[in-house]
Amino acid sequence: MKIHKRYISALVAMLFAVPVMAQVPAPAPKQSKPVLLKGATLHIGNGQVVENAAVGFDNGKITYAGPQSGANLSGYQVVDVTGQHIYPGLIQPNATLGLNEVESVKATIDWREIGDMNPNVRSVIAYNTDSDIIPTVRANGVLMTQLTPIGGTISGTSSIVQLDAWNWEDAIVKADEGLHLNWPYMLVETGNKEADERLKRMAGEREKTILELEKLFRDAAVYSAGKHDNLNLKLAAMTGLFDGSRKLYIHANYGKEIIEGVNFAKQQGVKEIVVVGARDAVAVADFLKTNNISVIYSGVHALPSRAEEDVDMPYKTPYLLHKAGIPFALDYDLSIHGTRNLPFIAGTAAAYGLDKEQALAAVTLNTAKILGIDKQAGSVEVGKDATLVVSSGDLLDMRTNNVTHAFIQGRQVDLNNKQKYLYEKFENKYKNQQQQVPTTATSSAAGK
Repeated sequence: MKIHKRYISALVAMLFAVPVMAQVPAPAPKQSKPVLLKGATLHIGNGQVVENAAVGFDNGKITYAGPQSGANLSGYQVVDVTGQHIYPGLIQPNATLGLNEVESVKATIDWREIGDMNPNVRSVIAYNTDSDIIPTVRANGVLMTQLTPIGGTISGTSSIVQLDAWNWEDAIVKADEGLHLNWPYMLVETGNKEADERLKRMAGEREKTILELEKLFRDAAVYSAGKHDNLNLKLAAMTGLFDGSRKLYIHANYGKEIIEGVNFAKQQGVKEIVVVGARDAVAVADFLKTNNISVIYSGVHALPSRAEEDVDMPYKTPYLLHKAGIPFALDYDLSIHGTRNLPFIAGTAAAYGLDKEQALAAVTLNTAKILGIDKQAGSVEVGKDATLVVSSGDLLDMRTNNVTHAFIQGRQVDLNNKQKYLYEKFENKYKNQQQQVPTTATSSAAGK
């Protein structure tokens, strides 16, 4: 079939007419020369603040973090960020970012596997580094996330990734670091005969599920203790639970479920336990503290769990956990689009009792400690990865958060994204219309 040159020219013109800015920015190249940020207020992430500070980094690692007066400028490319603020890159735990693009389009959803017990499922291999959502998250200071599978009783293993990579292999910070267990819901009779009959059947299913869990954990413990000719992927994925090399994340909210789930895990010989969700964590704080259990709290921007609770209970729960001495981090409850609001839930916690630097730690260093990556991330300290952000305003305040620079392992990240492009596109459209209106009005008046 012969194609007219005119149609080819039109097609080429259409392709070049697609704005480049609407695409996902290419990952930044490896850091090629030392960089020194100077003049900003440094929020280290461990509670300390340094005024008029400097942060230097080379080959992706922080080489200096402290007062500007003590920095050696020799050989460094100096970036003046006077009047701004330097923060550690924020870390979002318990997220499906990159596993789900459009919730109404099934082909873009890859956050769960068929079946109920899937310890061998690896979330990281489904991670889409070309997601349009990822650049919008980086623009608010979130530079790392924990890819978390959902669904079933055991949904699979999570991995921690940085958010500027060509593929999932390049993105990995810590692979397959934890197994996720959705503890079966407890059921309470309602007094309604029909409803209670249904609940009774559900309670039977719950008991059956717990028995299956007990058998699976027992088999995994035996499997981990010996050598095997045949590989069992499900049992092999669980072996790290018994030597502490892999964490067990128990997703539970109701106080009795938290206690039951933690006791179950300890009875099975699990070494490292983290409770995720944890809406009732304050009610069982003594139990959590006694058993040295960390918490990833998901409910800051939520309604109270019970009618009798204070309306601001979710907002002040982080402060109450801190006061009780419970190690905790904050997340945005598995929302892919909500991940960009991670700094603002920390800001809400700061408005309801937490010190501002404590709130920052809840989305940086505390999270890194819970996820087991605090030796390389979570704070701006010498020897750690140069994963940090610079904001002209308070990063935790929605009104002033304005990230001007972001670095992941020393690489300067492109902060452009689809939302910024669309904002500028329509802002220019209406600016042009406003500029044209007075001219038209004047001409009409002159005509009269």
